[in-house]
Amino acid sequence: MRTPFGRPGLEPYTVYQRQAAARPGGLTAHFLGTSSLLLSDGATTLLCDGFVTRPGLMRVGLGRIAPDAGLVRAAIERLGVRSLDAVFCAHSHYDHALDAPVWCLQTGAVLVGSESTANIGRGLGLAETSLRVVGDGDTLDYGRFTLTFLDSVHSPGDRYPGVVTRPLVPPARTGAWKTGAAYSVLIEHPVGRILLHASANHRPGMLDGRRAEVVYLGIGGLGKQSREFVRRYWDEVVGAVGARRVVLVHWDDFFVGLDRPLRPLPYFADRFDVTMAMLLPLAQRDGVEVVLPVAWDATDPHGELD
Repeated sequence: MRTPFGRPGLEPYTVYQRQAAARPGGLTAHFLGTSSLLLSDGATTLLCDGFVTRPGLMRVGLGRIAPDAGLVRAAIERLGVRSLDAVFCAHSHYDHALDAPVWCLQTGAVLVGSESTANIGRGLGLAETSLRVVGDGDTLDYGRFTLTFLDSVHSPGDRYPGVVTRPLVPPARTGAWKTGAAYSVLIEHPVGRILLHASANHRPGMLDGRRAEVVYLGIGGLGKQSREFVRRYWDEVVGAVGARRVVLVHWDDFFVGLDRPLRPLPYFADRFDVTMAMLLPLAQRDGVEVVLPVAWDATDPHGELD
């Protein structure tokens, strides 16, 4: 019998965990759960979110949370990060922005995102020179990378809407990390183009004229949406940019630490099995490869697409 705290297994989907290994001269990506992604070309390194503290369900629901600088340091060492140019946040919920300022404090990176994200950085003592607020259509260059920030919307059922209006000093209630602006980020590089689309929703037409071979596609909450919602989401994001590979993100149980293998969220939060049953036929229809990423592995986002 399915219970709310049970969860779908990954066993039926292990075939999708095949990923191209990192190669010299290519881009290297490390997935860190949720929508956290470290991306490097050897000269420039960028990080989306960097959420590694992952406090447990009881603390998130009933207590106060704060970033764990020790876990950030351990991640930096495990990944061999020697320098970090920028940390950008898809939006400002705690599962995206909690740890981002700590990565900046420990590496000297710039924190990029909405004014809400900037206030999260200010609350941990980041200087104004280490903050960059962006809006719809803004582009930033880091080495050979060009990042374009496109206004999007959070997935349905946003529990913490609104903006962070003043410096957020942790520990604080989970709801203090309000959404702010939600971004879809187009990452362009001579090697190829990547769209990092963390939240399972979209603004119609937001990606018109944009192209990307690879999409890191947020699927959190899709298991509770209609088949028509999922089809429109796929067509307006994956189809709109002409992607050939989709890497599924924001499906894992982020109440569990990264010292354990990733597993889907419990049934009370989402239905990963239902999501896969809706997405896989769309991918087959369009000839798009689906990848289920493994945490910490060094991969080539564009590998074997040639």
